[in-house]
Amino acid sequence: MNEAPLGLLFSILVALIFLSGFFSSSETGMMSLNRYRLKHLKSSGHKGAKRVSKLLARQDRLIGLILIGNNLVNILASAIATVIAIRLWGDAGIAIATLLLTLVILIFAEITPKTLAARYPEKIAFPASLILTVLLRVFYPLVWLVGGITNGILKLFGVNPAERADMSITTDELRTIVNEAGNLIPDRHQGMLLNILELESVTVDDIMVPRSEVYGIDLAEADEVILKRIQASEYTRLPLYTDDINEVSGVLHMRTTSRFISEAGLDRNKMLAEAAEPYFIPEGTPLHTQLLNFQRKKNRMAVVVDEYGVLMGLVALEDILEEIVGEFTSNLAETIEDIYPQKDGSYIINGSATVRDINKSLEWLLPTEGPKTLSGLLLEHLEGFPDGNVCINIEDYRLEILELRDNVVQAARASEASSQRR
Repeated sequence: MNEAPLGLLFSILVALIFLSGFFSSSETGMMSLNRYRLKHLKSSGHKGAKRVSKLLARQDRLIGLILIGNNLVNILASAIATVIAIRLWGDAGIAIATLLLTLVILIFAEITPKTLAARYPEKIAFPASLILTVLLRVFYPLVWLVGGITNGILKLFGVNPAERADMSITTDELRTIVNEAGNLIPDRHQGMLLNILELESVTVDDIMVPRSEVYGIDLAEADEVILKRIQASEYTRLPLYTDDINEVSGVLHMRTTSRFISEAGLDRNKMLAEAAEPYFIPEGTPLHTQLLNFQRKKNRMAVVVDEYGVLMGLVALEDILEEIVGEFTSNLAETIEDIYPQKDGSYIINGSATVRDINKSLEWLLPTEGPKTLSGLLLEHLEGFPDGNVCINIEDYRLEILELRDNVVQAARASEASSQRR
């Protein structure tokens, strides 16, 4: 080698540095691949994805091959660089070669190729897998030997090399993936996916029509009153009860009204015959569970009861679907009757408004653990019933009770506390 032309030595050195960059970029590209996209491409028949998946199935062998190749070319490059430097500068060339080669390898064989591979992992990993597959076959005995020694050392420290890391993701991680999908997923679809993930943490208590707002038919009323309630109904299904709302005896679908209402008036017997059996569910049922129950039982409305059988409210299939697809409007604050925007930036909110609706409409973060309505939230934080109008700060929001009647907050003014300071 000492007698080889300097031009040949320089050519070999450049080739070795290139090979070092290849191994460095291959390692970074392989490890930077999106595993879920890789699985998708593999199932779609992508040849490069199949080769990479096969190599990654035994990461110890892949890493061993890359490091063997990288160290071989780097050591050989160091030897050649030393020969060149000694021939050019004598004994002082050893120090010069060490410094220059370190800089060259860092720039051209490490930082640059690894940065490029991290930026475009698929463009680097898929073509590199062709060469790595061939090299793995050529150097398999050496890779096997090095891998066996390495695995033996790991076992001494209680590490099982054959045990693969858990690649499953949690709900929170999946939510982050959806949030970071950007333009890959349309905003509306992104919102729907996130809402589906939220179903596990939301219960029927959060979306049900509360007992105080249940619109139904009291069978103890006169026929004329019942007919007026049916005519004035804005709902598709109405619960039937006698005197006490807790005694729900059936659920009436409005499309059947022509079968029991005629020119002669109301036929109660036919109305009761048309009514479906009420479907009772316990409070606290998660929405994703109730959605499956609706599908399995072929029901579209349920009566929510507590542990004592007391009616707490009603929940319909449509309510759950709205949790997924969102309200059928672009601006909730303009359509929800419980929220009235004011010129000063505050809002007048009915006490019966649910905390979740307020948060969704105004993009606020009022606490949802505990009381479900604004009235309940205020009274819980006040720990009693105030004698007059009072103000209270909850989290970052200022709430002022405007009307209190029958120990229930009827209306409150709400605003962000930061806007009050401004």
